[in-house]
Amino acid sequence: MTFEEYKKQEEQRITRAIEFLNYGVEFADINSVYIDDDVKIGKGTFIGPCVTLEKGSIIGENCRILQNTRIKDSNLGDNVEVQSSVILESKIGDNTSVGPFAYIRPGSSVGRNCKVGDFVEVKNSNLGDGSKSAHLTYIGDADIGENANLGCGVVFVNYDGTNKYRSEIGDGVFIGCNANIISPIKIEDGAYVAAGSTVTRNVPEDSLCVARAKQKNIEGWATMRGLYNKK
Repeated sequence: MTFEEYKKQEEQRITRAIEFLNYGVEFADINSVYIDDDVKIGKGTFIGPCVTLEKGSIIGENCRILQNTRIKDSNLGDNVEVQSSVILESKIGDNTSVGPFAYIRPGSSVGRNCKVGDFVEVKNSNLGDGSKSAHLTYIGDADIGENANLGCGVVFVNYDGTNKYRSEIGDGVFIGCNANIISPIKIEDGAYVAAGSTVTRNVPEDSLCVARAKQKNIEGWATMRGLYNKK
């Protein structure tokens, strides 16, 4: 690319942003935003610095697309907030919060009034309305119902080295921190999974699943091994 070609491209980019500005879209820094030609942005939406909106993306009204976010070929509803995250070929419902540092991979659908928090990765999965995953979770090949809650460190173990498997999580399910869901698994409506569990069998409706080893304390073990000298 020559300098003249680059200069022309930059002029087109700024012109495009000014068109959105005149339509009612707000910008923190119009010079740092990249918006492809076919992107649509609703009125009242705020675009932060260093945001990239790529081909095929539709952003609803009154959204907040905050700094360092990349959105590609995705459809976001109204009143969505995205902070420092990546959304690729996916759908996000109204009044949903994404990020910071979330990664929503192709083929995913997140419902209305949801939360996909920091360091949450969603891959080829569906989250029903009102469901939440606040932080540090991998949701891969899963269908999650409405008003479910996934605790910190939940992992859907969807790949056995050869094949990938899908799990189904019902409405109102609560999965505690650091639980492993060994797909394919079905956890029915209203069930609870205790923190630290490794779930290998289906969990019936209205049940508590506890799948972890019983704690055993061996007193004096560190001293016997010469690892601890009590003062």
